[in-house]
Amino acid sequence: MEQLTPKQIVHELDKYIIGQKKAKRAVAVALRNRWRRQKLPPELRDEVAPKNIIMIGPTGVGKTEIARRLAKLAEAPFIKVEASKYTEVGYVGRDVESMVRDLTDLAVNMIKGEKTREVEARAQILAEERVLDLLLPSPKPAASALGENDLSQQVEKASDTREKLRRKLEDGKLDDRSVELEVTDRVVPMVEIFSSSGLEEMDINIKDMLSNLLPQKKKKRKVKIREARKILAQEEAQKMIDMDEVVSEAIRRLENSGIIFLDEIDKIAGRESVHGPDVSREGVQRDLLPIVEGCTVSTKYGLVKTDHILFIAAGAFHVSKPSDLIPEMQGRFPIRVELDSLGKGDFVRILTEPQNALTKQYTALLETEEVEIEFTPDAIEEIADMASTVNERTENIGARRLYTIMEKLLDEISFEAPQMEGVRVVINAAYVRERLVEVIKDQDLSRYIL
Repeated sequence: MEQLTPKQIVHELDKYIIGQKKAKRAVAVALRNRWRRQKLPPELRDEVAPKNIIMIGPTGVGKTEIARRLAKLAEAPFIKVEASKYTEVGYVGRDVESMVRDLTDLAVNMIKGEKTREVEARAQILAEERVLDLLLPSPKPAASALGENDLSQQVEKASDTREKLRRKLEDGKLDDRSVELEVTDRVVPMVEIFSSSGLEEMDINIKDMLSNLLPQKKKKRKVKIREARKILAQEEAQKMIDMDEVVSEAIRRLENSGIIFLDEIDKIAGRESVHGPDVSREGVQRDLLPIVEGCTVSTKYGLVKTDHILFIAAGAFHVSKPSDLIPEMQGRFPIRVELDSLGKGDFVRILTEPQNALTKQYTALLETEEVEIEFTPDAIEEIADMASTVNERTENIGARRLYTIMEKLLDEISFEAPQMEGVRVVINAAYVRERLVEVIKDQDLSRYIL
């Protein structure tokens, strides 16, 4: 993150997201400010609050993608949650604090993965030694039964055999041989039932508690050596990783650079004109407020402060508007960015320019079947025009419309591909019209299919 200036962040986002310059600039500055804050003296650092953002725009224009790519650039713990899934305290539903617990789990797994990669080479070496021990157990002759020379010869012979096996192992010649491993049996079903029954919101983690109370079962399994090496490498890596250090680093990174993407925040905006047993949208906002303002949440890994987590909220705001949020919530989201709707020109660029463009994805997928497909420029124009037309006639779902159109367009090729080895298919405007024009013309049909 230290190396990326706002311009560089925008440049990286441009590789995957078309347009939306204002939103990209806003998140780039917010990300850079996190690095700037880390450079401040401690007494001032704690006073600098994150500049939370509300992104306003219809579905399918890139709100989620911007937040997701931003988290990857920052190498920060990131979670996307839907505000409408949370309920006011006292009602059945997800507690708002669960988003912080889920983010903590992600942060721990992220740091654990990084530490595992650091010790991976050493773990592979140790796993190899354990596989060799399984293939050739070390001889343990009684010293009284053998003379000194005989014992020395036996050890030397075993050493030579071990080295020969090592070379074969490194060359992959033993991958299909089976060995017997002792592995820890999977957690008992009752623990799984407790963990998935909604009790994960409790401060005490039921699954962990029961797992510790019940003895771990060991069982012997016959596996191929290629799989045994992976299992043993994982075991060795686990032994080398200090989980206390992992948790400590995860919480530190989460508290200083974590990002929570609150989608559908417009669904909880607005004040209710009626009173009754229904869950109050304003009530959900008031429950969210302490987390956004900064509080301490209890997790199974310890206490986590949310004071410097960056919150990026998003919503279409078709019916409500940001000013319908309670004043305290509005004050915690000082930056508001409106994203532009997408038209035909944007769709043409989306289909061709990004590194993960849909045309590139489908071309690569079909290459696995040795089927070559080529999209001509007029085909791209036609697909973009159709996507724009359907969005105007029916619900505007932005760039997501391209997914439905491309699936329909390539349905037959995708189905027949295994029998089309070596075939080259040119997809031009005429092909696109032939496959889709009837669906586009029939407005009722296009509502169901596209």
